[in-house]
Amino acid sequence: MTTLNGTPSSGSPLPHWADELKRRYLAGEAGLFILHGNVHDGVPHEGKLQPFSDYVHDVVLAAKPQRYELALRHAGLKRRGEGTKPVDGGDSLLEGMANLELRMRTGDGIALALPHAGDLVPNAETTFLSTDERGLLEIFHDWSLSGLLLQRNHIVVLLCASLSEIHPSLNTNPRICAIEVAYPDEPARMQLVAQSAPHMAPEQQALVAKHTAGLRLLEIDSIVAERPAAGLPEAERKALALQLLGDAPDAQQRAEMYAGVTAGKTREEIAFMILGHAAPASNEDPLDAMLAIIGERKREIIQRSCGDLIEFLDPSYGLDAVGGYDQIKAELMKIAATIKTGDRKLAPMGLLAVGPMGVGKTFVIKAFLKEAGLPGVVLKNFRSKWVGSTESNLERVLKIIRAMSPIALVIDEGDRSFGNGEGGDSDGGTSSRVIARIKDFMSDTANRGHVLTILMTNRPDKLDVDIKRPGRLDRKIPFFYVDTGEDRLRIVRAILKRNGVELADDSIAALGDAFAGLDGYSNADLEAIALLALDIARNDGVALAATHLEQAIADFIPPQHTDTIQLMELLAVQESSRRSLLPERFAKLAPSEVSELIGELKRRVR
Repeated sequence: MTTLNGTPSSGSPLPHWADELKRRYLAGEAGLFILHGNVHDGVPHEGKLQPFSDYVHDVVLAAKPQRYELALRHAGLKRRGEGTKPVDGGDSLLEGMANLELRMRTGDGIALALPHAGDLVPNAETTFLSTDERGLLEIFHDWSLSGLLLQRNHIVVLLCASLSEIHPSLNTNPRICAIEVAYPDEPARMQLVAQSAPHMAPEQQALVAKHTAGLRLLEIDSIVAERPAAGLPEAERKALALQLLGDAPDAQQRAEMYAGVTAGKTREEIAFMILGHAAPASNEDPLDAMLAIIGERKREIIQRSCGDLIEFLDPSYGLDAVGGYDQIKAELMKIAATIKTGDRKLAPMGLLAVGPMGVGKTFVIKAFLKEAGLPGVVLKNFRSKWVGSTESNLERVLKIIRAMSPIALVIDEGDRSFGNGEGGDSDGGTSSRVIARIKDFMSDTANRGHVLTILMTNRPDKLDVDIKRPGRLDRKIPFFYVDTGEDRLRIVRAILKRNGVELADDSIAALGDAFAGLDGYSNADLEAIALLALDIARNDGVALAATHLEQAIADFIPPQHTDTIQLMELLAVQESSRRSLLPERFAKLAPSEVSELIGELKRRVR
């Protein structure tokens, strides 16, 4: 390792971001740097995790004889390495900075760090900034552009979780360099796990490192590190696990693994985790059981750090639980196989699922995710009324999603998220910037094979044309209401099976005519009929029979939106990228005929 001035020093190599900062500083590219991203993590140093800000001061900037920190809690400057009291005081923050500038102009080797730069030079219209905030902004521009920092061997480092937190003029200054601090990759996670959990077997350490993608090192350390003062000691955790597992297969091996990944947890929390994922009668592989615990703790940590910004999907069924849609299932199985093999070149960037409401798009996509072994997340309420917060929230979520790869980003009702002209100028252009950022993320080729974007909509005509282009949404999968009584019966049987009910053969034969007359019924309508039949059978106190389904069919009234449904089906035809996925009633229609029918239906629907 070398210091910022390039002189040799003992210790481990610098992280990539610190090495890049050193290189650019020594090359004279900039004297003011913005470190953004994973700046609230720890950095491994001398056998322990050092807080990021301390690492910047004590390691990266160690060669500077005078090191200062500027933070709101100090109400001014604090000297680092020479006590913690505020120095260079004045009647205002700007007076303190003026005193520091005087030292800069008469001396060499001063380093200044701002741990929470977004609080000191926030992202807001300049006219809305306070006097101190405008003054700091002017000072940083002046120091960087005048050459004062590089000429006198000074350096200023701003730390923020997202570039959108700080005033945008700083990032456009040609003498200010922004460097991203990425989430830890697998080798870094492996190093941390080996350091924090030496009691684990090497194969367990490797699995923990692989399956904690998207977590900070501090968070991984909280899962595996042995801390006697927090939670139960390891020996007690192991004894508790053995007690809970009873005579389960491989109980001894399982207990050792559980003990390794439940550090810091109480007796009640450990019992809930183990009994929730590996009941005593379970024949699950011990490693899979351990990974289930890790997955639960990972989800808990990410949801806590993201607040209500994302939601994890929990698919309960695979594609074998989907009734009908044989061609669509075959297409999705091919995509799932491609993702599982890890062949990034053949993996699609994104999928567009189109079709009318109630057709089962969400259920099929969830089943596909389970089949492909992909975790799925849905963007939630990342929009905020505060200036800059929406963009900051989105950047934080996208970074976490990318770090958690492989993963699927699911956007339901895409026409509302990406509709033409949404937001306009009423929100100061926030919606336009958000949509542009998500589009940019979707088309980033670095995500191929790592982040699969899945967009679902029943009105693809309301989407911007460029959101649907190949390179963002490569595969367009159309969904339609089924055409035959046989297919409707298959869907109902699949729904009943998911509810633990199997129809007898004689009941199936007797229902052919009843389901043949249900033209225009959606999958949601068929599910409503199946559940109504189950309710009727329960009230009668008997097992489900064909007569109960016939009663439910006679009693159920489907929604009456014929023109709207026809429009949505034709829009799905228009979007489909493969004719083989179209039902027979649409397969022979020419594109001009489809467009003409859509135009007529739009006039009627309006």
